[in-house]
Amino acid sequence: MLKFIVVRLLWMLLTLWVVFTISFFLMRSVPGGPFSSDRRLEPEIEQNMLRRYHLDEPLTQQYVRELGNYIRGDFGFPFKLQDYTVNGVIAEGLPISAALGILALAFALSLGLVAGITSAVRRGSLADVTLMSLATVGIAVPNFVVAGVSILLFVFLIPIFPAGGWGSFDQLILPALCLGAPHAADVARITRTSMLDVLSQDHIRTARAKGLSPARVIWGHALPGALLPVVSYLGPATAYVLTGSLVIEQIFAIPGLGSHFVEAALQRDYTLALGCVMLYTVILFLMNMLVDLSYAILDPRVELE
Repeated sequence: MLKFIVVRLLWMLLTLWVVFTISFFLMRSVPGGPFSSDRRLEPEIEQNMLRRYHLDEPLTQQYVRELGNYIRGDFGFPFKLQDYTVNGVIAEGLPISAALGILALAFALSLGLVAGITSAVRRGSLADVTLMSLATVGIAVPNFVVAGVSILLFVFLIPIFPAGGWGSFDQLILPALCLGAPHAADVARITRTSMLDVLSQDHIRTARAKGLSPARVIWGHALPGALLPVVSYLGPATAYVLTGSLVIEQIFAIPGLGSHFVEAALQRDYTLALGCVMLYTVILFLMNMLVDLSYAILDPRVELE
């Protein structure tokens, strides 16, 4: 296992370098720049701003400088946020997005697993058809539509939750439900399909022939094997919800990392956008590595190579 982790970490370093290189040159190939706006700066002022952020240097020199800073863990300064560093913006926004994402993931897992197992055990029943129909709707409807309908229902018509903002647990519940709803639908469908496959296998029939209770057969023998596809899905899904939904954070005015990423992209803030991209890459890679490790834990037949 140690060899597997070391190899994966080396691959992560290579992946980070490739992502950094592609992102760096793509951002600078877009027409305009961080100081391009409707109100044009005086030439002297614009030149001073370019010099301050080393944007007046040749592109290859900028690349080498930026790469060296990233190797040292210094993500630089945003172009638009004064008195902040990119590290500071990430340190402020990531815990907020992580809190939202963890709650959304807990909701998605709890609801999705229960719905998927129920549908598989009661295959063809009214409960199965109803739950899978709701899951299909949950997958098809975008989360910003879910958020809009939820605000109308639970903020204006039935005032249970606040409309947005950040600071209390009540303000976190509704956006977490909207963020986790599509993932809950995905988990439900994946769990149902996987459970149906496992329930038809020989070791399940053997467990039933031994006289084990239905609950023990399902939870003790069928569920561990059925969780493998769910775990595979949770790798990228966890990275997505932990870094925050860009749309959900914008709708509910949550000052997470996703809102900073949107603003950085719109304002061509190279340093902040690149810092967010690199952070997302690290989280996605680590989540996929944890998925592979969990495979070996859930199924001893799986060997890590």
